[in-house]
Amino acid sequence: MVIATENNIHTFLNKGVKGQEMIYRYFAPKMYGICLRFAHNKMEADDILQEGFIKVLTKLNDFRYEGSFEGWIRRTIINTAINYYRRNVRNSRFLEIEEFDAPISENEENIFDKISKEELLRLIQELPNGYRTVFNLNVIEGYTHKEIGEMLNISDNTSKSQLTRARSILQKKVLNLMKSKIKSPCTNLKIVKDEMQTEGKWEVSYSKAVNF
Repeated sequence: MVIATENNIHTFLNKGVKGQEMIYRYFAPKMYGICLRFAHNKMEADDILQEGFIKVLTKLNDFRYEGSFEGWIRRTIINTAINYYRRNVRNSRFLEIEEFDAPISENEENIFDKISKEELLRLIQELPNGYRTVFNLNVIEGYTHKEIGEMLNISDNTSKSQLTRARSILQKKVLNLMKSKIKSPCTNLKIVKDEMQTEGKWEVSYSKAVNF
């Protein structure tokens, strides 16, 4: 079966419902990862993906072949995620940078490298909505604070404060996760009798639970 790709997308744009199905099958799995990062949980990610692709598939004629088709879909999904929280989350706060003093470790990237992608995704999802949105837009998607401010209707300083706080919270979460992993070898503790000892002493051995 022929699948839709970036190289042959012009063919599927003119195939009606069948072409739309092929586009969805190829690009939806990639876009779902974006939805998961912006969402608080999988249910919200599913909603964003569905709403985003409804926009994509009903506005295929708006694609002008300027830049990549995948990039066009990606921007649509991101905008959908932003609008989702504007519409459904009333308690999101965007705080000014003066409200926090959250220094960032120089070894931030090294800290994040200590955990798996799945664990990092879960920690990002646990961030408050405002922090999570700005973190994704700046760190993952590469938007500037000026661009983020325009997208979210906030000031550059507010965007910076959100990012500062998001990184601080993530660092603490990662460190706590690492500490919990260090303690976890106790669950693998094995006590074996040392038959070589005449006094009946016990030898305690355990295996590493985490390799850093």
